[in-house]
Amino acid sequence: MRAYSSVLQVVGLLLMFISIGFLPPLLFALVNDDGAAGAFMASFGLVMLGGTLLYLPNRKAGMDLRVADGFLVVVACWASVALAGALPFVLVLEASLADAVFESTSGITTTGATVFSGIGEMPISIRWYRQQLQWMGGLGIIVLAVAILPMLRVGGMQIYKAEATGPVKENRLTPRVAETAKALWLIYIGLTLVCAGAYWAAGMGLFDAVTHSFSTIATAGFSTHDASIGHFDSPLIESLVVFFLFISSINFALHFVALRRGSAQSYLKDPELRLFALLLLGISVLVTILLWRQQVYDDIWQSLRYAVFQAVSYTTTTGFGNAEVYLWPGTLPLLLIMISALGGCAGATTGGFKIVRVYLLTKQGIRELKQLIHPRSVVPLKFGKRTLNQEVANAVWGYVSLYILCIVILTLVISSLEEDLVTSVSVVFSAMNNLGPALGEAGAHWGNLTEPTKWLMSFAMLLGRLEIFTILVLFTPGYWKR
Repeated sequence: MRAYSSVLQVVGLLLMFISIGFLPPLLFALVNDDGAAGAFMASFGLVMLGGTLLYLPNRKAGMDLRVADGFLVVVACWASVALAGALPFVLVLEASLADAVFESTSGITTTGATVFSGIGEMPISIRWYRQQLQWMGGLGIIVLAVAILPMLRVGGMQIYKAEATGPVKENRLTPRVAETAKALWLIYIGLTLVCAGAYWAAGMGLFDAVTHSFSTIATAGFSTHDASIGHFDSPLIESLVVFFLFISSINFALHFVALRRGSAQSYLKDPELRLFALLLLGISVLVTILLWRQQVYDDIWQSLRYAVFQAVSYTTTTGFGNAEVYLWPGTLPLLLIMISALGGCAGATTGGFKIVRVYLLTKQGIRELKQLIHPRSVVPLKFGKRTLNQEVANAVWGYVSLYILCIVILTLVISSLEEDLVTSVSVVFSAMNNLGPALGEAGAHWGNLTEPTKWLMSFAMLLGRLEIFTILVLFTPGYWKR
């Protein structure tokens, strides 16, 4: 029972901290008199009160959490933040609970799917708030809590291991988890500032530059305009988006090592990054050829402009748009949706399958072929020069199995709720990969979907963001019998 008290203590502290996030949009509402100040004040008060009520009765439960307890903390924290984040959408936009929770979950998981239209006409405080949600979710609410609230003292390393992404995640950048989280967030904030400055210099207004830097560095996808990046119709801005999306999709540990050593060697030697860059190049060329051959645009240069942008946007699971991809002919839109399953590098802000798993699966496939030819040979599984143990290989195969199983089950369920199969397949892929854009009825926005679909896709976004195992382990009977 004391372990659950510690879980409630962490959730309470996190909600108290998250409530501060309502203050910047409250300031925007007051300065611009957009009518949303009361809603943000109420949201601040309710979330602060809820966090306080959870924390105070459990404040003395200062025991360390085990790794297993870390899973419950992670899921409880993400679910609590998603619910708390829905309050302004209910109070300001009078959205239904399903729509509000969906939008909040989409923001905090950096998915970028939206149920709303007419975003440019929304109160400026809400437009800021949507972008801020994604920025906060970029490196993970749990890492943020460990960095900013070191007084937790409830098994920080266990929490960090449960939330960290990717199959190769044993190494810490610094001896203490709080220092690791702070180091990652300093890099994250620095990239955001540089990105905002670049957008502003390229012609965006200051508000758009800052808010789009939030969703760019978080590889998220929300925009302050319905047309997304296409609103600006600027090749220069689009080029900057592509550059910063690529930078944000690289393992942040590589950024840390490169800065600490003052050398780019860590980038050049990383096998995952090399494969990621190669895949981006190949996908960009493929999409350019398809657009050109199908005469979607007038010439090869226009095809190249839109192809590169969408290839990077979809592969990094960001979902920014400079064109209405769902209206492109043929199977190209569905191809891009499925390509999003690749994701970026492990330890980055992207969703999806993660390139390191693609790398390891390819290596394992080659190893199996070699052993078919030479049954007695011993072929080690290597990540660069590092030999991996069998546990990593098993974890990768386990993730693949659960990923496919979840995709199949969710698609079957959603296809019974939605009339269009293309819509069903695309929304499941989009939600599971934290992408955002979809096809069919969800092409322009997700508002036309049924409420059960929105609830299930909110769950799918959390499932994808926490890499499946973290949530599904709570559904095993053995977890609760420990």
